[in-house]
Amino acid sequence: MFAFIIRRLAVAIPTILVLVVLSYILMFAAPGGPFNAERPLPPNVLENIEARYGLDQPYWKQIYDYLVNIVFHFDFGPSFKYRDRTVSDIITQGFPVTLTYGFWSFVVAVIVGVSLGIAAAVKHNSILDYFAVGVSIGAQSLPNFVMAPVLVLVFTLWLGWLPGGGWNGGEWQFVVMPVIALSTSYMASIARITRSSMLEVLNAGFIRTARAKGLPMKRIIFRHALKPAILPVLSYLGPAFVMMITGSVIVDSYFSTGGIGQFFVNAAFNRDYSVMMGITILMGVLTIVFNLVVDLLYAWIDPKIRY
Repeated sequence: MFAFIIRRLAVAIPTILVLVVLSYILMFAAPGGPFNAERPLPPNVLENIEARYGLDQPYWKQIYDYLVNIVFHFDFGPSFKYRDRTVSDIITQGFPVTLTYGFWSFVVAVIVGVSLGIAAAVKHNSILDYFAVGVSIGAQSLPNFVMAPVLVLVFTLWLGWLPGGGWNGGEWQFVVMPVIALSTSYMASIARITRSSMLEVLNAGFIRTARAKGLPMKRIIFRHALKPAILPVLSYLGPAFVMMITGSVIVDSYFSTGGIGQFFVNAAFNRDYSVMMGITILMGVLTIVFNLVVDLLYAWIDPKIRY
């Protein structure tokens, strides 16, 4: 297992470095610049600003300094638009908000999705199966940018049960609708994957043997069938968690939570390249890290993967 972890880390670390370099190159290769406005700045003023942010250095020197600051100091540099604020300050402010409702969205999606999938597989071709499949199809056809305004319309404007936006320190009233909007479509995908995987496992030979021995159905499901059936779900959960964080762009915009997605949108409009790069790199690192975690869980559940 230790050798397996080392091999995965040997792939993950260079991938993160390549991601940082490519993000820097692509960001500054885009047309325009962070200091371009409706009126072009005088050349001497533009030179002073670029010298202030180190953009007058050779390209290789900029990338080298950027990598060193990230790796050894976790410093993404200053923001080009927010005065007296660094990118790390902005990430520190917005990321805990996004992580909070992203985590609860993940928990809700996994618990509800796996439960629906197992119930639909065990009661195959029953009313419960049709209900679970119908809920999954309906939920998957409503992405978060559709769910968010619908939730505000129903629970805020019509019923007046929940606030339509804000964060207020993460009180539960302000978390409920972002969690529902973000988790619905992922819950549907998890339910669909769990159902198909569980149906395949329940038709396997070792399950028929367990039934022939007279084992209780509950024990067969949770002791023998769930472990192999959950492997395809695990492969989906790593990218799904990161997609919930990156999907916060829509949720932040609709509910004004103050999360990292809102800063990303503002940075794109303001051409605040340092903030955009910092958030992009953070999301890329999260994707690599959670894929690594999924690989390790996969190898722990199925020993054949290690070899």
